[in-house]
Amino acid sequence: MGKSTGAVGWWRGTALWKKILIGLALGILAGALLQEDASLFKPLGDIFINAIMMLIVPLVFSTLVVGITSMRDPQKMGRIGARTIALYLLTTAFAISIGLLLSTLLQPGAGVELSFDESVSPNAAPTLASILIDLVPRNPIDALANGNILQIIVFAIGLGISLTLIGEKGNALVTVFDSFAEAMYKLTAIVMAFAPFGVFGLMAHVSGQYGLEILLPLAKLIGVVYLACILHVLVVYSGFIALLGRLNPKRYLKGSVDAMMIAFSSASSAGSLPISLRCAQKNLGVSEGVSGFVLPVGATINMDGTALYQGVVVLFIAQMLGVDLTLVDYGMIIATGTLASIGTAGVPGAGLIMLSIVMAQIGLPLEAIGVVAGIDRILDMARTSVNVAGDIMVTTLVGKSEGELDLAVYNGSDPASAPRE
Repeated sequence: MGKSTGAVGWWRGTALWKKILIGLALGILAGALLQEDASLFKPLGDIFINAIMMLIVPLVFSTLVVGITSMRDPQKMGRIGARTIALYLLTTAFAISIGLLLSTLLQPGAGVELSFDESVSPNAAPTLASILIDLVPRNPIDALANGNILQIIVFAIGLGISLTLIGEKGNALVTVFDSFAEAMYKLTAIVMAFAPFGVFGLMAHVSGQYGLEILLPLAKLIGVVYLACILHVLVVYSGFIALLGRLNPKRYLKGSVDAMMIAFSSASSAGSLPISLRCAQKNLGVSEGVSGFVLPVGATINMDGTALYQGVVVLFIAQMLGVDLTLVDYGMIIATGTLASIGTAGVPGAGLIMLSIVMAQIGLPLEAIGVVAGIDRILDMARTSVNVAGDIMVTTLVGKSEGELDLAVYNGSDPASAPRE
């Protein structure tokens, strides 16, 4: 009994990413030993996939409504909110495009043939007019029931804006959505507690059926994701600071490094928010009003690193499956990844959930998520750092545009003076 209690206590005290790695390793081992008989563990993976699918619609909808309604202030906040969202969407589109470009050039998933039970049939090319028309749902309940993510996102944004515009009359419903979002965060945590077992089932089935050689490209996948993250921060963020803000990008990078390091070590945008606020205010000279509004919104809707990760991983999986994507598919990945990243909650496992949205849009089997789930923590560290760096970049630009950036502090910022945790 003592040993059992000790084992349970050790498991409960072990970090989730370590548990997933254990599940991955044991799944590979079981697949190698049992080979085709390892398919008996596949139901564990199927249950995990179903649970992820269960979360997508309510999590995206509630998180988006809460994120939009957090922008409460008539004129100035409306102006700041518009600039903030525009910059976040623009940088997110850049991020996923960089991920797609590097994956196309470096081909991390090339050379490995992989197939799943689900058929892979990319969607027929829709016209631009039909895409725009289909963004607006005729029946939002129907969109929610059928899991039409793009229509859900449009409806959630519209509802969030409307709740903000009606002021106090919307407070009761906003409170309901806020509570609902918190409940979904908790449910996500519960589902992710099952992730090690789900990954075990998926990897046992995959490695037993296809062999261990499918894992060889994972090291290259990690390298491509990290390279894309570094390029996005150094080229896109620094470029925006220099071109749009007419500011020294070196100061921005030095002033943000503490927050990026916290994000890298914790893999949590929400957990990095306190140090991000202090970096923006103390190191870069952004006013408390602007930083206190833009950064929390960014922690909710700005997920450049997640979008970049989605671009790389989707192409990685498509290359492994031997699926040739069309230009329309690439456009759909950029559009879906950009919009879906807005609804990515700052909770463990949300990146995998949003990845499944993008994969579903172009007809890739969701079981393939199990191939990358075991190294998701390593990828999460890099993409969270990008998310936080993007939050601080947008905060700095908005502060500059509103005349609420202390240039003396910015130009004389000293990262060593920032508090470290």
